Amino acid sequence: MTKTSIITALLATLLAAPVFAQNAATTVQRDVNQQQRIEKGLQSGQLNTREAARLEREESQVDRAEAKALRDGSMSAAEKRNITRLQNQASRDIAAERHDAQTGNPDAASSKRMQADVQRNVNQQQRVENGIKDGSLTNHEVARMERGQSKVNRKEFRSGRDGHVGAFEQAKVQRSENHQSRRIFRQRHDGQRRG
Repeated sequence: MTKTSIITALLATLLAAPVFAQNAATTVQRDVNQQQRIEKGLQSGQLNTREAARLEREESQVDRAEAKALRDGSMSAAEKRNITRLQNQASRDIAAERHDAQTGNPDAASSKRMQADVQRNVNQQQRVENGIKDGSLTNHEVARMERGQSKVNRKEFRSGRDGHVGAFEQAKVQRSENHQSRRIFRQRHDGQRRG
């Protein structure tokens, strides 16, 4: 290899790292925004528990696509387009569900449980986003965090798909959320830094 090609490869690598970080940060920020919209819909009564559960299933699909895209440490343009397409569909579905004729009781115990779970999703996604921004999470670690968040979202879907989230179901979701929270903490503090 010539000296020029080594320098070119090194420069390309250095310049590409911020782009990959930006892609990951952008998609995670959009996850945060969509989770907040679901939470606000529950709090206002625009969403009932069943609708929120269906939306969580869709968010799980987005998180799985993000995990798959970042698994190799980078996100290609095609992967970014696919994730954007999934996020756009989820966004349209959130808007449609919030503005349909169905309403929920935000003060019902089941709705309160779902609200608490969705708020926890917001917090955990923000922690991942902060890890991307401050460099404490690599893309491989972000992929693992998104895969874990996908599992949490699927559990939320299963617990609320019948329109009711019981205390036992919420406890199962909370165990998964606690596990995910510990994983985020460990990954952010393990000394690996984004290159």
